[in-house]
Amino acid sequence: MFDRIRSAAIFGIHQATVAIGISLFPVAVFARTHLGINVPVGRLVETTGEVYERVEE
Repeated sequence: MFDRIRSAAIFGIHQATVAIGISLFPVAVFARTHLGINVPVGRLVETTGEVYERVEE
């Protein structure tokens, strides 16, 4: 039972990071083009996706 709760929680966190990444995309583009700063949102989404895949196995 706790495995299902943990899996659902990690899936929710992953979905939240995807939503944050989508909403921050214009900010990331602006930061990269005008300020020369990389915003590592993609890495965060990939990491949470990998964690979710490991939990599913």
